[in-house]
Amino acid sequence: MKILLATRNKNKAREFARILSEYRDALGEIELVTLDDVGVTEDVEENGSTFEENAMIKAKAGAATGYVTLADDSGIEVDALGGAPGIYSARFAGGHGNDEANNALLLEKLSGVPREKRTARYVVAVACVLPDGESFTVRGTTEGLILNAYDGEGGFGYDPLFWSLDLQKSFGRATPDEKNAVSHRGRAVRLAAKELAARIRPEMKGNEK
Repeated sequence: MKILLATRNKNKAREFARILSEYRDALGEIELVTLDDVGVTEDVEENGSTFEENAMIKAKAGAATGYVTLADDSGIEVDALGGAPGIYSARFAGGHGNDEANNALLLEKLSGVPREKRTARYVVAVACVLPDGESFTVRGTTEGLILNAYDGEGGFGYDPLFWSLDLQKSFGRATPDEKNAVSHRGRAVRLAAKELAARIRPEMKGNEK
């Protein structure tokens, strides 16, 4: 089964592919392709006001190719910042996807904030659009704390600053399997895979992994 992931982010694509591989029994062999793989060059404007709206905007645009399409919108919500940066996480410091600048700004805004008040969570919405126009969204979250400095070099985005309460280590130090087991994206993609299996293979409903 070929699924289009409406992204150009290779790190994100690797995470999706790794998690979706758990659902071969429900979905069959999966070939995950990205926008670059299918020659889509246009960028869509993510002008929604929620993670779900932005994910669906991207999924609908990708579904115009005729593929079953998945898209996500994710970010980090920091309680001491009133839930910011939220849906603006990727462009927190201005430019889009500048991890170093985004992390530096987050540390600057939390300067002097004690550990117990640095609570935060990663949030993701995953949207799916089928070729017939049927669609759905799911959400995943994972709780943690924002560290005072980088810890580890793994992951991407805010991972080196995110201390996972589940793992009791930063996402920057977690292995891919450790992170995917508890991450917001791991949880949401598993929900999406189960829902997709139930819609394209009704006989699997209730029997998903």
